[in-house]
Amino acid sequence: MWSTVIAVAGTLLGGALTGLLQFRGERAARAERRAEALRLALGELVAALGDHRRAMWHREDLRLNGASQEALQAARAASHVTRSAVTAPLVSVSVLEPSLAEPARKAALAALEIRDVADRTVLAARREAAIAATDDLVAAAGRVMA
Repeated sequence: MWSTVIAVAGTLLGGALTGLLQFRGERAARAERRAEALRLALGELVAALGDHRRAMWHREDLRLNGASQEALQAARAASHVTRSAVTAPLVSVSVLEPSLAEPARKAALAALEIRDVADRTVLAARREAAIAATDDLVAAAGRVMA
């Protein structure tokens, strides 16, 4: 009789251990998929921010140089495309890692603020502020992902 009790207890404990190990493995796999998604979204966001920063610099540089309306319209259209490219990775980063939502938002806003500048000094200052905000986002991401 004791051998039967021991056999049943062993079977139950073995099943419980197997379930626990499977649960932990699935949880680790989910965490890894989430971390990978965050890495990809951050890479896309930083690239999109850089593209938008460059497009806005070009657009404002043309405006300050008195470029033709056709050139300004083309630059404006290009900056609208790059601005739209920021949206999806910004949302992804904010959802995947809420602690990065604020630095990501600040980096996006800094890139968007490179517009309607009075002169080249302001243009350069806003560009530098946008670069610094993106650097702050990357630093915050490094701390979160470490």
